[in-house]
Amino acid sequence: MTSHTKSDCIGILGGGQLGRLLSLDAARRGFDVHIYCPEPDSPAARISPYSTVAEYDDQVALKQFARSCTVITFEFENVPLSAIETINALGQKVFPSKLALEYSQDRLTEKTFLNSIGIPTVGFQPINCSEDLKNVSIKNGGFLKLRRFGYDGKGQSYVKNFKELETAWNTFGNLPAIFEDRANFECEISVVAARGRNGDIKTFEPCQNIHEGGILKTSKVPANISDKTAQTAINTTKKLLDSLQYEGVLALEFFVLSNGDLLANEFAPRVHNSGHWTPQACNVSQFEQHILAIMGYPLISPQRYHDVEMRNLLGEAVLQHSGKEGYTSYGKRDVKQGRKMGHIVKIRP
Repeated sequence: MTSHTKSDCIGILGGGQLGRLLSLDAARRGFDVHIYCPEPDSPAARISPYSTVAEYDDQVALKQFARSCTVITFEFENVPLSAIETINALGQKVFPSKLALEYSQDRLTEKTFLNSIGIPTVGFQPINCSEDLKNVSIKNGGFLKLRRFGYDGKGQSYVKNFKELETAWNTFGNLPAIFEDRANFECEISVVAARGRNGDIKTFEPCQNIHEGGILKTSKVPANISDKTAQTAINTTKKLLDSLQYEGVLALEFFVLSNGDLLANEFAPRVHNSGHWTPQACNVSQFEQHILAIMGYPLISPQRYHDVEMRNLLGEAVLQHSGKEGYTSYGKRDVKQGRKMGHIVKIRP
């Protein structure tokens, strides 16, 4: 643990690639960053001036960390709520607030909340016990997903009938889950947007996403959708930001149906993989916008200069692109199959 004063220091809970990229943009703005995470030698800590290696339930370390920072944010959505509460108890705010985490950490809570504020989703049914399995209506197939801690295709399985549903639930250890109806969609899009402390909202335009095995493969802009659908996606994202009284950058993912209607899939209360194209294609990146939002500075109106495509590099694919234009490394030491190691952004003619 490194001691320092808290003058213009941004604390980040989490030490992954998003924390690393946030730290780089914070430095460009003249802010120091203090990374807090349990993992030693994390990608974010290696390029940040200050770091604390401690568990999220370490009260002493958390309090020392919180007192050293001007503002605090997080770079992944599974930060324990208890850690946020410990920091808040010191009178130190975390941006965005823990409300966004409470909703996004549980798929059932998330979809119930989205529906409650008038944002439609696919149909869903909770599964907490074996009796719940019998009540699930599987018409055209669907996805069994763990309610908590699933990401990048983990903790979810496509099922076509009751037998497959039962097998999947047993494979997941009979943990609380949710069954989601399969959406017959034309494409997937997401909107990355920021809301400042004063309620001002700035949005990047929707990008079109392609997933493979539950992991984002590519994002391209402009998306192949109508202007009406794009505006609906932006307006819906603004509604979500206001409903949460959000401060910072958020991403909302959608399924686009054949008639142009939208079904929200999920939201991420942080900077997002599908916004990695913004540094090369816009006058402001999602990372800089997040720094401005949490520091209470005016947001920048995004302007896109180029058509663009971002492609994730998984596992050893990163070795083939490390010398190419538009490449960004995540600074991870170990190359593992299916692991996000970096991305490459291409300006499209």
